[in-house]
Amino acid sequence: GKETTNANVLASVGGFAAAYRLPEISEPTLISATDGVGTKLLLALQCDAHETIGIDLVAMVANDLLASGAQPLFFLDYMAVDHLDVDRTEAVVRGIAYGCQQAQMALIGGETAEMPDMYPQHHYDLAGFAVGLVSASKRLPQKVAAGDVLIGLPSSGVHSNGYSLVRKLLAETDLGSQSLDDGSEMLNALMAANVGF
Repeated sequence: GKETTNANVLASVGGFAAAYRLPEISEPTLISATDGVGTKLLLALQCDAHETIGIDLVAMVANDLLASGAQPLFFLDYMAVDHLDVDRTEAVVRGIAYGCQQAQMALIGGETAEMPDMYPQHHYDLAGFAVGLVSASKRLPQKVAAGDVLIGLPSSGVHSNGYSLVRKLLAETDLGSQSLDDGSEMLNALMAANVGF
């Protein structure tokens, strides 16, 4: 929709390929990233919280671009399902669209593949791909060096890393039902959407 596009999108969702006009900058350098949300998907299935997974997917990929100093330009998603659950798929795509709005990145396409023999019943997998743009002289270095300034930002949670361990701890303890200081349950806090930096 209009919320996830911009003037540089020449062709997007619905065709076989999308087209994007690059903004003019000096020393244009394209940066690409791809990622998934890992086993946080299993927690999403348990909690029936699929919109946040879409947000997580975009944040994981956009944050990887930002680590290079690139401005995210556009995003594509891939969702593989055992069978198409329209409500669940719409929730995931709403999350992806919201994540793209937050990252100021166009959602230019995606693919949903229905593969009943590949996944257990009611399961699915997600992957996202994005391209960003940075001037070569402004690309952030990949390694820290003496004299670099490190800035720490608060995290909104575990993000999508380490959920295999989180799920193991939830299975072996009663952490999932425990309340946090603000009264919310741990399980709900663990499903909080990733923040894009």
